Amino acid sequence: MGSMFETIMLICFGLSWPLNVIKAYKARTTKGTSLPFILLIIFGYVSGITAKLVTDQINYVLAVYLINLVIVSLNVIVYFRNKALDKNAALTGNPA
Repeated sequence: MGSMFETIMLICFGLSWPLNVIKAYKARTTKGTSLPFILLIIFGYVSGITAKLVTDQINYVLAVYLINLVIVSLNVIVYFRNKALDKNAALTGNPA
């Protein structure tokens, strides 16, 4: 029963990340984006995954953790893409 509620929490929390990736990609800037925040979330998911592995609770909840981790990691990729666009815009004087 606990795993079911943990999965519901992860799904509810995880639904916002794809929207965040899309929004950041379309924004084409790092303004309003916090890399330390994203890395903290990734650390949290890695900790949750580690807890599942250490306690030998390998079940469907682990899959949800992994999916969320991948999606949040996409935010890091988009962040560095947008950072490069910001740098290019600053050098050329043209907005991204």
